[in-house]
Amino acid sequence: MDDPSRAAEGSAAPRAAVTRARALVRPARAADLDAVVAIERASFADPWAPRAFSEALADPGLLFLVAEGEQGVTGYVIAWFVAGDGEIANIAVAPPARGHGVGAALLDAALRVGRDCGTRCVFLECRESNAVARALYASRRFVEVGRRRGYYRLPTEDAIVLKRSEGRG
Repeated sequence: MDDPSRAAEGSAAPRAAVTRARALVRPARAADLDAVVAIERASFADPWAPRAFSEALADPGLLFLVAEGEQGVTGYVIAWFVAGDGEIANIAVAPPARGHGVGAALLDAALRVGRDCGTRCVFLECRESNAVARALYASRRFVEVGRRRGYYRLPTEDAIVLKRSEGRG
């Protein structure tokens, strides 16, 4: 996914999950921040500042998970869940780990935490041109509900606003 909006509440840490990429999804720690910042810089033309990740780690209202494989941290997700709504604020996978299910494992872990928090719907933004991310989100029942014109920089591009509703059946 592309760097959507930013942050706010409810981080029940999920149980660790093993993915097809043999990555362990777990809560982020301070020792992970250098790797997370490196993944962010490799993934986005307009990356979050390192301080944003330090602040996210210190905020008990945010869910901050990493995927850890044999080569160390291979991806991360930051989300929040409050008053029945959630937002995936940021998610990225290191280039060598892409295409191996790491992003799906991170997204699924965040969605599980959201369900456990009673979340009814989850939002995120994605670059219009990011077909790989959009396919992942569609596979998780996210649907387009809006557009933010010129939201992304470097290059300027619209963000597609996606929403997933937790149905009952």
